[in-house]
Amino acid sequence: MTNLEKYNACFIDVFTVTKDKLNEQFSNETAGNWDSIRHLSLITAIEDSFNIMLDTEDILGFTSYAVGMKILVSRYDIVF
Repeated sequence: MTNLEKYNACFIDVFTVTKDKLNEQFSNETAGNWDSIRHLSLITAIEDSFNIMLDTEDILGFTSYAVGMKILVSRYDIVF
């Protein structure tokens, strides 16, 4: 499984969406079911999938599909 597939799987599982919904616009403001519980579930899924531990600043900043990807690339050296 590629890193992109792992990343997408986290969002698909947590938010119960299809892959075609995952794009630049998918965020905590546009996803109707992105609440604090799902946010933490997403963080846990990502940490487990990539075997990393996000720091508090990154957890709070993880507000969208696109921003999350940027955080993983720039701070955790994950290549998509």
